[in-house]
Amino acid sequence: MPEGDTVWQTARRLHGALAGRVLTRSDLRVPRYATVDLTGRTVLDVTPRGKHLLTRIEGGLTLHSHLRMDGAWKVYENGRRWSGGPAHQIRVILGTEDRTAVGYRLPVLDLLRTTDESRAVGHLGPDLLGPDWDPERALANLLADAARPLGEALLDQRNLAGIGNIYKSELCFLIGATPWLPVGALPADRAAKLPVLAKRLMEANRDLPVRSTTGRRGQDLFVYGRAPRPCLRCHTPIRAADQGDGSRERPTYWCPACQHGPAPAPGSPQARRIRPRTTD
Repeated sequence: MPEGDTVWQTARRLHGALAGRVLTRSDLRVPRYATVDLTGRTVLDVTPRGKHLLTRIEGGLTLHSHLRMDGAWKVYENGRRWSGGPAHQIRVILGTEDRTAVGYRLPVLDLLRTTDESRAVGHLGPDLLGPDWDPERALANLLADAARPLGEALLDQRNLAGIGNIYKSELCFLIGATPWLPVGALPADRAAKLPVLAKRLMEANRDLPVRSTTGRRGQDLFVYGRAPRPCLRCHTPIRAADQGDGSRERPTYWCPACQHGPAPAPGSPQARRIRPRTTD
């Protein structure tokens, strides 16, 4: 699932292509909006909110979308061939006199009153890349359930908005705690660093084509996706396991030497079988 910095970049591309321009084409390929025609209206702005996208349109309307795992927005100059996928995967087309934005495989697409945006995003915690960012509130949200595993708390968008599986694993590594450590077991000084570090990492990456948490060229991430290669710090093999509530488990990566706290044992049902790589 895209992280907050990816959604921020998508919003910037869409805003640059659509904002201030009149729609000359409108096609919402969702049954309940099949008769909606937005042509003739001006796009006011495209704003990211955590992992959500809000396209505000003249007349007090907002097109709300979420990419989830497979969704994508593509922008094309008119006359250029579309390449985001087969036509049956297109959910929305918004065109102007010179560019067209095409939404592929969007699992969430709602048209609502701009005054009702809270119905779609009002549950979100402070946005790491938004004007409502509040590190103290984000920290309080994270610590509200002391028994909750750290990784699950970081992914909960009600606590703070924008963190996905990659940042979850990288943040846990950087503060030296496993994703299964109860939030309440974190030393106070390390807990306080979490929101600040999360914002710093995401801001550093929002303008980059390739996300990096290490500052090392060719070795962009410390743990995510690196099992069973050696840790960049201590050379212990990185491990991987699934983490979640059973209904929605996600791959999680950590270094068993650099990070302290509980973790699934090798060979447990949660542990992931990963083919070793010969190069780092």
